[in-house]
Amino acid sequence: MKRLGIWVPISPTPVLLFCRNVVAHRSLLLAVFSVLCVSAAEPIVGTWHLDKQEVNGEKIEATLPMTMKVSEAGAKLDFSFSVLVKDVNTVNMTYEVKLDGTEADVKDAQGQKLGTIEMASSGRAEYKLLLKRSNRLDTAGKLTVSPDGKTLISEADTLHAGKTIHTIQQFSRQ
Repeated sequence: MKRLGIWVPISPTPVLLFCRNVVAHRSLLLAVFSVLCVSAAEPIVGTWHLDKQEVNGEKIEATLPMTMKVSEAGAKLDFSFSVLVKDVNTVNMTYEVKLDGTEADVKDAQGQKLGTIEMASSGRAEYKLLLKRSNRLDTAGKLTVSPDGKTLISEADTLHAGKTIHTIQQFSRQ
């Protein structure tokens, strides 16, 4: 082994043990880091297909298949809603939001502002939101991902003419 320009005789056994320990520790660190990275992702991240919906307990048939795609964008989540029109997925609404309740713009497919949304994580797999749109009533709701991560339930309440309109949508992970 060469130290400061001088060759120093050294047994290969301690060097091999050191290298083996470094490799073992690096493997352990990589495994721990991988687990932390995977678990750091929000449970809602993914592509979701609308399976069914109801308003005030009555089942409503969707006229067009809807998909919600949620992806991480740095410290924010990027939501994109699209419908299938003539075999083409057409995005009709997007927003990029922090999960700390900060207000974010909701935009249509042309980038025009439709309103705002505030969203905050209220548990490991639950998100509370407040959607405000011009010329429409505010909607408060929550999104909940099932423990197995395969189902997402969206519940929302809108107060209209003194009555609460309760909407439930069920999505499945694609």
